[in-house]
Amino acid sequence: MFDAGNEWLSRLTAHSRLNKLGHWLRQAPSTCQICKSWPRQSLCEDCIQRFAQPQLRCPTCALKRTEAGCRCPQESPPLDACLCAVDYDFPWADCVRRLKFLDQPQVARSLADLMRHAPWVESALDDAHWIIPVPVSTQRLRERGYNQALELARYLAPSKLQSHALLRHPHAVHQVGATRQERIDNISGSFWINPDVLPMLAHLRIVLVDDVMTSGATLFEAARCLRQAGAAHITGLVFARTPSGWGARQ
Repeated sequence: MFDAGNEWLSRLTAHSRLNKLGHWLRQAPSTCQICKSWPRQSLCEDCIQRFAQPQLRCPTCALKRTEAGCRCPQESPPLDACLCAVDYDFPWADCVRRLKFLDQPQVARSLADLMRHAPWVESALDDAHWIIPVPVSTQRLRERGYNQALELARYLAPSKLQSHALLRHPHAVHQVGATRQERIDNISGSFWINPDVLPMLAHLRIVLVDDVMTSGATLFEAARCLRQAGAAHITGLVFARTPSGWGARQ
């Protein structure tokens, strides 16, 4: 009995030490992902000031107002609002690449923090009933091991996260390199609502989260699905928005 008690106490002490170590590591200085300076935060203030200045953007598609190429529908747009933190350009494209393709989901914490401090995002998160990440297909999830949009959403408003409300059909075509029309065709009909939550969606305010918005095809299709299920207000929130010239080529 005494030995069992000692073993329990030893495990409890070890668990406590691990928790303290984890807390220390989260708070400890690190190397900035952009400038590689040490000791810095994962995204240092200098790089945020240099590369993440707020921009005046289209409220529906998040393109910068200084750019041509906004193709937002004039009536009944899929999204009531669309917000983003940065352009999908240097140096943020590399951060997304590490999150999405290089098996580094821990990058999501820093990117989500940057998203949260973008204009109008805090109020959108506060007003939302649910935060829904854009799902990836079963095939992509098996390849990657995680959904990058879900990793971002975990740090935005965890108490409002609904990770299984919006579902995606098992197979999906890669959108990388596709033209705008190909992206629209590829994504059409890809989403459906979990029947368990369908009765609860009516009149809710939703924030729909994704990592990158290129043509808007994926985000718009997901928003249409939620709208048809009764969502009252849908805000799209992405970490990065591709500039109009890039989107036109792709």
